[in-house]
Amino acid sequence: MSPMTIPQQIITIAMCILGTMLTRYLPFLIFSDKKPTPQYILYLGKALPCAIFGMLVVYCLKDVSILSGTHGLPELIAIGVTVALHLWKKQMLLSIAGGTMTYMLLIQLFF
Repeated sequence: MSPMTIPQQIITIAMCILGTMLTRYLPFLIFSDKKPTPQYILYLGKALPCAIFGMLVVYCLKDVSILSGTHGLPELIAIGVTVALHLWKKQMLLSIAGGTMTYMLLIQLFF
């Protein structure tokens, strides 16, 4: 595959910018301050974050084999650190970063 030309790169970057701006600004255009937000949208705002995190956990653990290799020990330790950090500080970014750093350190240094 040949590298992209300059016009292709410009078009690709422009499409990424357009897609990002559209997803950021479209909700403000669709849901104005004059009308209340529909209940369905409010429900999705409460339900989807938990569902997405559950899906990410399943995705991250789908290839872990407890019968071979490290037996899932680094993953289990990292999940424990993530849960402990979240229960302690209740800071989502700290919990995610702490669990990720723990996992990466474990697999790079110990497993």
